[in-house]
Amino acid sequence: MTASAPILPSGGLPNAGLSSPGPRGAAPGERELITGEAVTLDVKPASYILRAAGTMIDWLFSMLVMLGCVLLLVATGGGLDQALIRVLIVLILVFGTVILPTAMELLTRGRSLGRLAVGARIVRDDGGATGFRHAFIRALTGVLEIYLTFGGIAALTGLLNSRSKRLGDLLAGTYSQLERVPKPQPLALYLPPQLSAWAVNADVGRLPDRLSRRIAQFVRQAPQLTAAARIGLSTELAREAAPYVSPLPPVDAETFLVGVAVLRRRRDAAGLALEAERLQRLQPVLDALPHSFPDR
Repeated sequence: MTASAPILPSGGLPNAGLSSPGPRGAAPGERELITGEAVTLDVKPASYILRAAGTMIDWLFSMLVMLGCVLLLVATGGGLDQALIRVLIVLILVFGTVILPTAMELLTRGRSLGRLAVGARIVRDDGGATGFRHAFIRALTGVLEIYLTFGGIAALTGLLNSRSKRLGDLLAGTYSQLERVPKPQPLALYLPPQLSAWAVNADVGRLPDRLSRRIAQFVRQAPQLTAAARIGLSTELAREAAPYVSPLPPVDAETFLVGVAVLRRRRDAAGLALEAERLQRLQPVLDALPHSFPDR
């Protein structure tokens, strides 16, 4: 690790007067969901570009289905009355623009061909699975904002909100959640020698999970950053982490962040190992049959 500028002239970390403003550029609640058990989940909405790509794929699929139905009607309905043909064409349009998208979203639990391609899924604003009402509202609104305006209303609406929602999402109370998250590469971390004594009594248990992930991400990407960006980000993250770490070591910001990341990883690994050990001890009890219950 390269040395970064100390947070204070003395080289130590500040002990008071610090706040944790949260990640820069992220609106409060934009990526957070709180479950009924008061557990905060960090989710990622699909980006504007991915939503546009998925919508284009779904639009092309619907157009191909409707075109195929029309060609089939032309090939087999030569003797039909013109009024009946017009009714059938209207039914084909309703099927391709409303019934087909609604059915696909219901059967795939919020997915479609386009969303399968980009790795997204439609969910409720609270993170739950969508139902018929949500799918029908989105499909019915899509006739106006996608087909009649060639996607103009959907594109404009998506630009004006943080989750890239289109008009149908706003009316149905849904959004597109990204599910295809890249798997992070293992990060090799080593405790700096000057923090060996500090690590014996250091407590990082109060560090928020989101801040811990941001620190780990910085440590991973630090070698690719410029010197100025590296110093600025390390100082900012260290100031955010300082209120949650005790005691504070008299080192520069980047060394402090590396030490925090190492201790946090050790703490999480120890917790997982303890949980696995408890489950292993309970396994015979969990696998055992109730008293006098026949083994069939």
